[in-house]
Amino acid sequence: MIRLLIADDQGLVRGALSALLSLESDIDVVAEVARGDEVVEAARASQPDVAMLDIEMPGMDGIAAAAALRAALPTCRVLIVTTFGRPGYLTRAMRAGASGFVVKDTPAAQLADAVRRIAQGLRVVDPVLAADSLAQGESPLTERETDVLSAALTGGSIADIAEMLHLSEGTVRNHLSSAIGKTGARNRADAARLAQESGWL
Repeated sequence: MIRLLIADDQGLVRGALSALLSLESDIDVVAEVARGDEVVEAARASQPDVAMLDIEMPGMDGIAAAAALRAALPTCRVLIVTTFGRPGYLTRAMRAGASGFVVKDTPAAQLADAVRRIAQGLRVVDPVLAADSLAQGESPLTERETDVLSAALTGGSIADIAEMLHLSEGTVRNHLSSAIGKTGARNRADAARLAQESGWL
């Protein structure tokens, strides 16, 4: 039996995934959680072979949860299943140690097959996303520009961002200016939106 943990903040989706995959004779859903920051504790308690993680969850996103889970339980393999099929997310998820990345509208039989393949040590990636990711390439943003744009999503002032990241206001302005140029955006809000839509944040 493949022991499976499911993490998704939408109860209806989580329940549907659990019900569908439990119908498979070789898959046993051993844990379900609604928050990213509950993944590691639930995995320690239930010892799954595969963890199926959504990206957008409270507490900790699925990509950060994947990295934390790989560090805490290296034998547990991670499959990201998300509504948000953004190429940048795919790149970040694989860097975080995920073995697979598929979108939620994947048919149930294919999803069960993805769980099996990942449990066997194989990789499973949505082919359209893989092609888009290759076409888009790496994020052009530096780590600090990514931090500054992520902070800008809250809509705070330059001073707010500087205080949040422990940087000077001039440094924040420089990083924002560079990020705006790299994304081809009109302003910082537009740059943050474009970077988020690309999956770079």
